[in-house]
Amino acid sequence: MAPQVDLVLIFRSSPGKVLSKPQARENARQAAQQYTRLLEVLKNGRLHAVGKRGEKEGQLLVLVHCPQSTLTRLVQRERYSDFLCGLPTTNPTGTRDLNEEPLSAADRLRLVHTYVTSTPADGGLGVAPGSSSWDRVESVMVLHDHTFNEAWIRAWTTRQLGFVKFNKIREQFGEAVALYFHFLSFYTKHLLFISAVGVLFYFLALPYSTLYSSILLLWSVTFVEWWRIKQRVLSVRWGTKGSFRVEKRRAQYVPLSWWKKDLRLLASLPVFLLFASVLAAILTGIFVFEAFVTHLYTGPGHRFIGFSPTILFVALVPRVLAIYHSYAVRLTNWENHGHQSTHDGSLTVKTFSLSAIVAYLGIALSAFVYVPFGEEVMASVQHYLFYRDTPLHATARVWLSSVFSALPSNVTASFNATVDTKGSSGPSRTFWEKDTGSARGKLSSTRLQDQMFAFTVTNQVIGTFTEIGLPFILRAVASLRSGKGLSLAAPAAGANGGNGNGKKKRVMFEDQTAEAEAERLANQEEEREFLDRVNREVALPDYDLFSDYSEMVTQFGYVTLWSTIWPLAPVMALVNNWLELRGDAFKITVHVRRPIPTRTDTIGPWLDTLTFLTWFGALTNSALVYLFRPRDHCKPVGTTLSHAHRHLSTPNASTEEYLMSALLIALAASHGYLLLRMLVRHTLERVLWRGSPEEREAERVETVVKEQYLRSLGVADVVSAEDNAAEAEGEGGSEGKSSAFWSHDEGLDELTRGTKDA
Repeated sequence: MAPQVDLVLIFRSSPGKVLSKPQARENARQAAQQYTRLLEVLKNGRLHAVGKRGEKEGQLLVLVHCPQSTLTRLVQRERYSDFLCGLPTTNPTGTRDLNEEPLSAADRLRLVHTYVTSTPADGGLGVAPGSSSWDRVESVMVLHDHTFNEAWIRAWTTRQLGFVKFNKIREQFGEAVALYFHFLSFYTKHLLFISAVGVLFYFLALPYSTLYSSILLLWSVTFVEWWRIKQRVLSVRWGTKGSFRVEKRRAQYVPLSWWKKDLRLLASLPVFLLFASVLAAILTGIFVFEAFVTHLYTGPGHRFIGFSPTILFVALVPRVLAIYHSYAVRLTNWENHGHQSTHDGSLTVKTFSLSAIVAYLGIALSAFVYVPFGEEVMASVQHYLFYRDTPLHATARVWLSSVFSALPSNVTASFNATVDTKGSSGPSRTFWEKDTGSARGKLSSTRLQDQMFAFTVTNQVIGTFTEIGLPFILRAVASLRSGKGLSLAAPAAGANGGNGNGKKKRVMFEDQTAEAEAERLANQEEEREFLDRVNREVALPDYDLFSDYSEMVTQFGYVTLWSTIWPLAPVMALVNNWLELRGDAFKITVHVRRPIPTRTDTIGPWLDTLTFLTWFGALTNSALVYLFRPRDHCKPVGTTLSHAHRHLSTPNASTEEYLMSALLIALAASHGYLLLRMLVRHTLERVLWRGSPEEREAERVETVVKEQYLRSLGVADVVSAEDNAAEAEGEGGSEGKSSAFWSHDEGLDELTRGTKDA
């Protein structure tokens, strides 16, 4: 039988680089010293620990198991902590029998992980990766339960149209992962309504419908406010409401004064603004190059120049984001957050803010620059390319001429024919489209719709392949490079508890010694298979909950901000999310390490992000409807304001006047959004929360624990039943002397006399 392992600590004994002999000896001495100290700390903490060799050179795997007695003590200590901090708990003074009331897998792993990684001041062992005392401990992980994984994936595949119940997810992966799947399921179900509305308006109504954008705004506000109540309900059901109060401090935390903390938070703002400006400049340059310059170029290879903006984007934008992310991690660490939840929240805000610029800036430029000012920008680009004589232009013309002359004749044959037809004196004169009328004709009237299709369909298909298919390819490449041959097998699949198919052949021997030897060999084989599984899971990356939330919130932004352009966007999001639910489950069980369970009662900063997107959606939708909604009964052919929209406000109004009017309407919509959100929140609070079982439970748990505790001390009631009995049996002394005063009542006599007189 495979051993029960609660935690795996990855210990690095060597730095992974070539060392001189003195350096190697010193490194080995320090590694042995820290490794010995690690085992002593774990064993002194009443845990079982053993080290095994890892697959990589210089890697040791410390396997940790928590015995029943230590686990009982951890459960009791958590009860005390929950009681002191106001979380719901039962019988804080009693001892829980884990045989009669066993812990869920997630609770067991969470307790052991918290015990090992929390600081000694919080009652832990302080073995935290990244701390100065344990710089050789790379990470702490937990192992997959493959029996549950297989049943979970099978449940998703058998439910073709429905949703799998998420009760078991919390028991296996903890509240944080369970809350994400609840959010994704809740969001997908809410997409059903707006998808149906989008289909109706796409086929039966005019584009940029005022009614559709109004329904979209109401839907987005209702969804966010409904989810705000939903997560509160779940936290009450799970007993995690207010769990942030019992969160342990980070090992890297150093107490600082409040003003130093605030200054460190403010120090991140200039860095963000710098990178946001650089990224916006790069994206704007790529946009101008793709939307205008590529359409003006008519030289050799003009059919392939359309791929150059994509190449520039892939080469520059991810690199800028990676550099910014490294600085964001350093700044967040420097901010010295006391708890992991606030640390993750700060990093989430920094990272997603820049990712949102990448996601939404392109379509915003198309909607508010390309469409209103497309002709003006095209004319400006033509003037800059053809009518300005700078050293840069001269150098570019010489370089293009040299490149053109170096190309083979079969490549330039069609180009030379064009030159001869036009009677040009040199090839450099025909590299670009100089005719203003022809250049205007190359502006796309369906650019916004094409971009929405790319963002909501193409990008989501690529994202699904990146999450599900690409890891198989990367593992196959890694397997070939390591000399193990081509293998597409999932690293975490196969072994059920580390025993292959879970069955072993029993071999009977006549000789008892041979039978014992066979049993020993079988145990060695079982241990080898188990360690192989552990090594395969160690090679997997950590599960990143941020990327899953980021993907869904970004998609919500496309639906809320821009689906007025293409009302079928919610339908594409619905189809994607149906696959995403299954894809995320498959990813967690196959492609990443098992998530470490954590307690939480909210999705954190993502709720504020959703709220901000709904507010921004009120601005963008009102501006889009005002600018592009046709006011006659004909479907508009294009989206260029100069010609296709003379029906707006004043026929002779300039484009700048249109945009200024749209800005004023957007500001008015912002105030309308605030009133709408207040009304929706008030209504949903009354309908979904007030009087609900969860509200009554939340009110009950505020006092029930304290009442039980006081009752156990015998001081719960001011007047007990025994006191009442004693008072009724005998009342003497000074109180007996005045009993006649208290026994004679004149009220009824006075009332009776008044009745007779009447």
